[in-house]
Amino acid sequence: MFGLGWPEVGLIVLAAVIIFGPKKIPELGSALGKTLRGFKEEVNNADNDLGDDEFDERS
Repeated sequence: MFGLGWPEVGLIVLAAVIIFGPKKIPELGSALGKTLRGFKEEVNNADNDLGDDEFDERS
């Protein structure tokens, strides 16, 4: 995973818990998930829009 071993991943998780606290981490994960989901939907919509334009030009 990005060239990181388990000790590095554990250290990153520990630092996140210390910085944000255990109650805030699920909220951050939820917000990140919603952001990524919205980004993915917009990318798919842009692909669909481009595909429609190409189809219209061929007709």
